[in-house]
Amino acid sequence: MGLWHRPMRQEDVAECIGIIAAHPVIGPRYLGRAKTDLYEAWLRLLGSEGMKAAVFEESEGRRVAFRGFGISAVVSDSFVRELKSPPLFWFGPELAKRILSGVSPVLSDKQVREGNSDEGLNLLVWEALPRPGFDKRADIYHLMVKSFIEIHRGFRWKEMFTSQLESVERMKWALDAGGLLWNPSARRYEHSPEKNYQEVIRQPHIVGLTRDLEFGRPGSWVGTLFDYHPPKCGFSQREQRLLLSALSGGTNNEVSDEVGVSRATVKNRWHSIYNRASSGLPELFLDDTHVKRGKEKRRRLLAYLRDHPEELRPISWKLVQQSVSQRRISRKPRPA
Repeated sequence: MGLWHRPMRQEDVAECIGIIAAHPVIGPRYLGRAKTDLYEAWLRLLGSEGMKAAVFEESEGRRVAFRGFGISAVVSDSFVRELKSPPLFWFGPELAKRILSGVSPVLSDKQVREGNSDEGLNLLVWEALPRPGFDKRADIYHLMVKSFIEIHRGFRWKEMFTSQLESVERMKWALDAGGLLWNPSARRYEHSPEKNYQEVIRQPHIVGLTRDLEFGRPGSWVGTLFDYHPPKCGFSQREQRLLLSALSGGTNNEVSDEVGVSRATVKNRWHSIYNRASSGLPELFLDDTHVKRGKEKRRRLLAYLRDHPEELRPISWKLVQQSVSQRRISRKPRPA
């Protein structure tokens, strides 16, 4: 018996919408066409850089059972300002409606690359729910946390928001994990609400955290997602896809099938990858004569990437270099 997560596929979307529809608290937030809008919006965004979607599964003998899902979105600064301005609103249905109307607050692939290479991005957990009957399973929630960290590490986040919570237990958990409750009247994050938690979850609410706030207090596990180091290698999108496949344990033949290119192309891309890595991380390959062998090179590089996921996130290498240069200049002491 085991639990795992994998990327959401088109055939999963209907089951996820069904979980929302059946939920006694979250379901009523999606009135009228909102559930249909949600289905169409998720299909439209699936596989884009602006939406991260995972499903949680468990083995039951020879069958695989669906246990839940989690979806997050990378949203614009203007939507964040709206989100935090009174009166607050249920952002799940509003996101779906705007996406289908052609004014999507979810960033395009290009916007994600550019934001992640410069000032940073805003992350919003759209919905994250276990299947009905499994909401008391602590191991499922542990998997949700683990997968959330794995999927979102290595981005340059500036503000993050949880999903709008459905229970007192999850509200307490979100605050204990490092989240803060937004007070729209005072326009600030606070550690505890003036009302009791049951009253809070009945109305639209915001639980979030900013990079600046996190760096000014003792750390939390959610705060570790703000830890960011600019990438050093500048891998292309095609090279990143190959490396992500290799990180999951794929051989060259398996990587070729997954990425959809020939074996010869895979070998050529590895050659390009090693050249970039040698330029950006010269210390990685210098201390051992055996490192010239392809297998050892790959082992060292993949070990490094597991600890440095920023190398595999969408970027504009030109903007990253400009941003790093500007920060270096700003840190130089001014002449007296």
